[in-house]
Amino acid sequence: MGFKSDIEIAQECEMLPITQIAEKAGIDDKYLEQYGKYKAKIDYNLLRETDKPDGKLILMTAINPTPAGEGKTTTTVGLADAMQKLGKNVMVALREPSLGPVFGVKGGAAGGGYAQVVPMEDINLHFTGDFHAIGAANNLLAAMIDNHIFQGNALNIDPRKITWKRCVDMNDRQLRNVIDGLGGKTNGMPREDGYDITVASEIMAVLCLASDIKDLKERLSKIIIGYTYGKVSEQKPVTAGDLHAEGAMTAC
Repeated sequence: MGFKSDIEIAQECEMLPITQIAEKAGIDDKYLEQYGKYKAKIDYNLLRETDKPDGKLILMTAINPTPAGEGKTTTTVGLADAMQKLGKNVMVALREPSLGPVFGVKGGAAGGGYAQVVPMEDINLHFTGDFHAIGAANNLLAAMIDNHIFQGNALNIDPRKITWKRCVDMNDRQLRNVIDGLGGKTNGMPREDGYDITVASEIMAVLCLASDIKDLKERLSKIIIGYTYGKVSEQKPVTAGDLHAEGAMTAC
C-alpha cells in the first residue's frame, strides 16, 4: 500500500464551514465576506474594533528548502497543528500562491501531506480573485498610458522612457520583452514593452503596504510610469496621478 498523494488527502478531508472556523477564532459573522462555503475575507476593521490583547508572533523563514522549494509551508502548518494540539490559540498567515509557479517545477504552495491547508485546489488556482484584480489594475494603467500617447500625448511622455510594464499571472518568458502597438496608426504607437508576473507588480507591493482605501489610492497615484521627452536634465517623471488613473485602479 503506497502513500496517499497531497491531492488525495486534501479531497478526503471533511472541511468545516468557514463560519464555524471564524466562530472558533472569535470572529463575528459581521466581519466576514464569504466566497462560497469554505472561504472568506475578513474586514480589516476587526483589528480596529477588537479589544483582545496582542498575541505572540512566530516567524517561519525559508530554512533548508529543497531546490524546488518544498517544505516551508508544510513546516509552518505542521507547527500550527502541533501548537493547537497543545491547547494554544493559533492562527497562521500564509502568502497566496502565484498561479505561474503552481504549474511550474515548484508546484502548489498549500503545504503537503497531513500538514496542508484546504481547499487546496482553490487556494492554488485563483482563490478569491485578488491576483486578477491586481493584474486588471496594472494593465488598466498600461492601457491608459498608451491611450494618452495615442490621443495626443499632452503630458509629453517619451515612449522610449516608459518604465511601466504589463503583467500576467504566468511564467511566460516569451512575453518578458515584446514589441507592441503594431498594425497601423489606429492600433497605437509601436514601442518596446514587456510583461512581469502579476505578483511582482508594483500594484502588489502597494496593496500590501496600504492601510486603507484612501492610502491605497494615494499610493497608486504616486506610481512613476515613465519620463518626458528632453535632455536627461530636463526629463520629468510622469505618474499615474498625472494620468488621473488612481481612481479607476482603486476600483479594480
